[in-house]
Amino acid sequence: MTIPAHTSGPGSTSSPESASSMENVPPTFHLPAVTHALVSLLQTIVVALFLLTFILQPFLIPSESMERTLLVGDFILVNKQVYAPSGPLSRWVLPYRDIRRGDIVFFFHSQPPFLVKRVVGLPGDRLRIHDGRVTVNGVPLSEPYAAFEPAPSNPFRDNFPPRLYTDPEVDPSWWRQMQSLTRDGLLVVPQGEYFVLGDNRNHSVDSRFWGFVGRRQIAARPLVIYFSLDRPSSTDIQANAAQASDDRLGHDRCLSCRLLGFARWRRIFRVVH
Repeated sequence: MTIPAHTSGPGSTSSPESASSMENVPPTFHLPAVTHALVSLLQTIVVALFLLTFILQPFLIPSESMERTLLVGDFILVNKQVYAPSGPLSRWVLPYRDIRRGDIVFFFHSQPPFLVKRVVGLPGDRLRIHDGRVTVNGVPLSEPYAAFEPAPSNPFRDNFPPRLYTDPEVDPSWWRQMQSLTRDGLLVVPQGEYFVLGDNRNHSVDSRFWGFVGRRQIAARPLVIYFSLDRPSSTDIQANAAQASDDRLGHDRCLSCRLLGFARWRRIFRVVH
């Protein structure tokens, strides 16, 4: 007796059509855990490359002019978009704002090609420095970040704008421009220009010596210190002391510090302001 391959009675649960459709279902493959990890790593790399290309940029602090806010050996990330002149859509997608007094800015300069200083004078401000203290539009600035390391007296540096050309470090063309912009002992900042100073006022070559920073020169704003190497500074007068603050550049020379003191661990991930 021959048994049919398929039945079509009331109790039948399969048919040629259903069998054919089941045969056409592709098999399900599960990616191994290693592949998932590689995909996640690739996504992370792509995001990091995008951020470093269009938004962020690493930068190493080379000099002591911004002590104690930024130290020699600090590695910082700067935001290249916060001051970028862009359209309404870009401003909505990425944070954007105008430059403010007190901002630390990263800008292009001839010697060296990049500098970091703090904005003190905005366009239209009337500025004066007396005994190292800054006055803008008749109001003394509150500057808790300013440091005054010991240094020989310099009338040009401490009392600005000066009446006499007394410092050979001053750019001659800036001296001539300064005279034309000085009114009643006050320096008037032109439109589109900014007056910048280093926080380490007695050891900073800044706008007092070479002039204003143009709006187009300003490229970024520092965000965070992501690493900090223990590097010496010419202004660290306590470098050989037995103990020094971590906000300075000196460290004791004990064995543990020689082994672990290559980095300033407390400064890592510190927000710059």
